[in-house]
Amino acid sequence: MYKFILNKLFYGILVLIGVIFVIFALFNILPVDPARLTLGQRADVESVEAINKELGLDKPKYIQFALYLNDLSPIAFHYNDVNSQAKYHYIKVLNLRDNKALVIKPPYLRRSYQTKEDVFNILKRALPQTILLAFAAMLIASVIGIFLGVIAAVKQHSWFDNVAMSLSVLGISVPSYFSAIVLGYFFGIVLHDFTGLEQTGGLTVIDDFGNEVLAFKNLILPAIALGSRPIGIIFQLTRSAMLDVLSQDYIRTARAKGLAFPSVLFKHALRNAMNPVITTISGWFASLLAGAFFVEVIFDIKGLGYTAVDALQKFDFPVAMGTVLFTASVFIVINFLVDILYAVLDPRIRIGK
Repeated sequence: MYKFILNKLFYGILVLIGVIFVIFALFNILPVDPARLTLGQRADVESVEAINKELGLDKPKYIQFALYLNDLSPIAFHYNDVNSQAKYHYIKVLNLRDNKALVIKPPYLRRSYQTKEDVFNILKRALPQTILLAFAAMLIASVIGIFLGVIAAVKQHSWFDNVAMSLSVLGISVPSYFSAIVLGYFFGIVLHDFTGLEQTGGLTVIDDFGNEVLAFKNLILPAIALGSRPIGIIFQLTRSAMLDVLSQDYIRTARAKGLAFPSVLFKHALRNAMNPVITTISGWFASLLAGAFFVEVIFDIKGLGYTAVDALQKFDFPVAMGTVLFTASVFIVINFLVDILYAVLDPRIRIGK
């Protein structure tokens, strides 16, 4: 088991390094001067050169990439001085030559070109709103998708089954940002007097006492828009799994013993049909973190997606790179945990490795 975990961890680290390389390459081929973005277009040459030296942009690209990896790595080499300690918040492990040290530190995502704020603090402020939106969307998708899937399986080939299947295909086919535009326009603008919902406004508002509080009604439309695709997928998986389970011999035996149909349906059939559904839900939660980008922009939610799009519009590359890297890391970590969970539940997986 330990060998299996180390093997998956090794491959996860390789994938993460590959993602870092792609992100670094993409953002460093763009014809933008970070020094000019930081100082303004009228900055003098000496100031521009000083900023380029501070950011390491005067060095070859391969050295810039090595420095970027060093900033992101939890085990790194840095100068052993007060400024480096305040910048990286490291714990010194070993003194080296030339006033350098081997250190342990949290990943350093650098600073915003626009606000000079640490990217980590910017992401930490935006992350809760994205997690809340993704969790609400996944909750709505799970409840509606499982409920409709069970009914469709019980009433196979009925008008309800046919309509639900058609709507699920439509939901899977329509992108989340298009659903967000349609829902925001009709329920937030056209029918605003009846629904009381807003197209924009964010997930938090300031109350009469100056405190920031959660606005639950502003969560409804973006959560439905973001959850529209997983609703269709969870519905189809639940329906398929329930049809397979309902045809098993032990279900017919339970019915023959006189057990009530609701008891057979929910206590025996649904529990055994949930394995593929739970796997899908866990994977889709990570996908929703990435899929929330345009939904957040449309509904003015200051989450990771909004932060990334705003950073790209302002050419604030450290923020954009940090957002994309964080989202990719979430996928890698969740896939790693799912692989470990599979190995725990099914020993044949780790033996095969």
